[in-house]
Amino acid sequence: MNISELSLKRPILATVMNILIILFGIVGYSFLAVREYPAVDPPVVNVRTSYSGANSEIIESQITEPLEKAINGIPGIRSISSSSSNGNSNITVEFNVSEDLEAAANDVRDKVSQAVRNLPQDVDAPPVVSKSDANSDFIIMLAVQSQTKGLLELSEYAENVLQERFQTISEVSAVNIFGQKRPSMRIWIDPDKLNAFNVTFSDIRTALNTENVEIPSGKIYGDKTELTIKALGRLTTEKDFRDLIIRQTAGGIVRLSDVAYVEIGPENDEYSWRLNGVNAVGMAIIPQPGANYIKIADEFYKRLAEIQKTEKGDFMMTTLIDQTKNVRASIKEVEETLLISFSLVVLVIFFFFRNWLIAIRPLIDIPISLVATFFIMYISGFSINVLTLLGIVLATGLVVDDGIVVTENIFRKLEGGLPIRKAALEGSKEIFFAVLSTSITLAVVFLPVIFLQGFVGSLFREFGIVVAAAVLISAFVSLTITPVLNVYLNKKDAGHGKFYEMTEPFFKGMENGYKNLLGAFLKVRWLAWVIVIACMGLIYWIGSGLQSELAPLEDRSSIRFQMSGPEGASYGYMVETGDMLLNYLTDSVPEKDFVFAAVPGFGGSGGVNGGTLRIKLVEPNERTRSQSEIAKAIGKKLPSINNARIFPVEEQTISVGLGSRGSLPVQFILQNLDFEK
Repeated sequence: MNISELSLKRPILATVMNILIILFGIVGYSFLAVREYPAVDPPVVNVRTSYSGANSEIIESQITEPLEKAINGIPGIRSISSSSSNGNSNITVEFNVSEDLEAAANDVRDKVSQAVRNLPQDVDAPPVVSKSDANSDFIIMLAVQSQTKGLLELSEYAENVLQERFQTISEVSAVNIFGQKRPSMRIWIDPDKLNAFNVTFSDIRTALNTENVEIPSGKIYGDKTELTIKALGRLTTEKDFRDLIIRQTAGGIVRLSDVAYVEIGPENDEYSWRLNGVNAVGMAIIPQPGANYIKIADEFYKRLAEIQKTEKGDFMMTTLIDQTKNVRASIKEVEETLLISFSLVVLVIFFFFRNWLIAIRPLIDIPISLVATFFIMYISGFSINVLTLLGIVLATGLVVDDGIVVTENIFRKLEGGLPIRKAALEGSKEIFFAVLSTSITLAVVFLPVIFLQGFVGSLFREFGIVVAAAVLISAFVSLTITPVLNVYLNKKDAGHGKFYEMTEPFFKGMENGYKNLLGAFLKVRWLAWVIVIACMGLIYWIGSGLQSELAPLEDRSSIRFQMSGPEGASYGYMVETGDMLLNYLTDSVPEKDFVFAAVPGFGGSGGVNGGTLRIKLVEPNERTRSQSEIAKAIGKKLPSINNARIFPVEEQTISVGLGSRGSLPVQFILQNLDFEK
């Protein structure tokens, strides 16, 4: 007794089994992450070391190079990149996709701990080894501006109000703030006054270290009470710092205000972040690995609306970038494609069977197979993305094949005069191994994708497994619930309808025509080899002339500009250059939505001779030029701004590695042991 016979004898059992796999699929779907493409990024480990007061050459020779030599011996490394700036060393180790992140991080920690003995003894702290998410790109960017408040107040509001609200969103990894100005006490020392009062820099530093402290002061005990003593030793206001005594002698008292000017100012004065030429503070929402982007975005907009409703100040909050729009658009297109596929399947089946009860059965078979596939995706650790949805769309046409084969064989037995139950039993039993072998063959075609190595294998593994799983599940559905549906959804003693009678001559003619054509071709069967060879040659000729790429460049309505000034360029010089480019983009690109600029740029090496600008375009349906056409037109005009090297960057559709989405399509590195050459 095979499973089809069991299902016909126990129809309730067959129904319960199919309902069960639907429930498993629904539960799995609720736990699936939603993102644009599969997570294919390699393990990345970061090593950061701080050595205050050291210049970049000392950082490189005494910290970066010893650590790189120690790390270089770890197996599985794809690349090592480092940057040495004043007071900081940053090493990024990227491993192969197949390596485990935890094991890679442990290997790096072991090597770094062995190399610590070769580092200077007075480094600020031991090197910090941390795991980095190579795909830690922000999904939402928010700009905060005000017409009356300064950057210090904006930064405080963004950190203490907005960051706290957004940080608690489920599945959010971090909320980064750009253009933030933390308040600090800035002391501008006058060398002439130091000489006049015979005071040195060391005297000022010693006074600050000894006086600007807050230490435990103990308790005072009485007969019946005890009081905790709080010594107010921490300097907090400008007046406290001005009144700080630097030196006290018989000749008088020298205070800090006598030799320096004290004011509250930003901690880092050499950083700007502007939106449409106006200073602003930016906030970037970074999701956790495997997070549901749509869920995060929905909760973000909900909380943003609540904040805007209760906020009484003049803070203006603008959502600059929302990467989930692409995900939503992709999912919407897939839903439309699925609807079209369902409709076409029903129409094609009706056209050949000419029976609506048979035609609507795929509306039951297909959803069961596709919904159950979500459970396979869940236990495999996959996500809902463009490629898995593409697999589901492709599987729509494959999963219906088994049901059609079973239904057609039962229908043929029924037309032969057998009772419906007997026809279902004989038809499903006869076709059992054919359905099983066909489904296994289709699954085997896609399963080898599992064994592909590297980036491409990781990218398409989800696609292959989704299609194979859907096909195998469809075989189970076709051999269990499909025969039952044929029994219970078939009208007793129902003859052929008028449409059947009208179209039957056409199908008879088509059948006879195919029979005659096949018979004629078998007389010259040697032509089959000629046709096969010709097709293979045609495939090679056409295929060799086609261009190849991982994925076509999508129009994301965004272009990034990277600025690189001459070595030694000042912060003011780069801000002026950035303003020139910003004004040009504002005036010369009618398709713009907004422009924002950051000096220095994101993820720089620590110098101020860099910058990043991004122009956001209106939606593609609102403009005549594509993103690439606009980028090429702007690129031709950029040489006129010769203060710095500026080039446009269109973000890659699919990327791998740390920061590769915004990189250029082709990159190379020039190396030399002696930079003076």
